[in-house]
Amino acid sequence: MATIEEFEALDIRVGTVRDARPLPQARKPSICLWIDFGGALGVRQSSAQITVHYRPDTLIGRQVLAVVNFPPRRIAGFTSEVLTLGVPDEEGAVVLLRPDFAVPDGGRMF
Repeated sequence: MATIEEFEALDIRVGTVRDARPLPQARKPSICLWIDFGGALGVRQSSAQITVHYRPDTLIGRQVLAVVNFPPRRIAGFTSEVLTLGVPDEEGAVVLLRPDFAVPDGGRMF
């Protein structure tokens, strides 16, 4: 069981995808995202294995949820600064998490 303190240690924020491009060097098909979290967080980069349901051009302007306080990771030469969140569909392909309604970028999940 996780404690409430462990949950609160995760900084999960909403942001808007400002740019998205394929990451052909990755072992598994991926898309590079530039997500605007507003304010002090600004734009952060994320590599996401979401190519089954999404094309880069369909992601621009979409709000997504991401963990913003994990250390950066290098993926195929790209620095992924945040972990974009999703859940698997019936075949295991990622479906992105997002708010039902537009909310201010940078809003923290609680």
